[in-house]
Amino acid sequence: MPDANIRIPAEARDRLAEIAAGEGLSLRAYLARLADSLLTPAERAERAEQARAVLREWNGYDPSESEQAELDEELDRRLAEAAGR
Repeated sequence: MPDANIRIPAEARDRLAEIAAGEGLSLRAYLARLADSLLTPAERAERAEQARAVLREWNGYDPSESEQAELDEELDRRLAEAAGR
């Protein structure tokens, strides 16, 4: 696979290199592993839909879009509270 150049601030590069070294990896290997471990927005949406389908089938849970928005807001509020914001 050909390499690509990515321009980022030197501070970010140095931090990522330090994290990679702490895990015994080169920066290149660390970034490749990181990319493989993260989901794209489309992949996240697909997984969320799969989870909703399982819940619907398992126990009938099927919130409307407005209920989902309210639940997301509540989760965001609680996460912010837990983070001390």
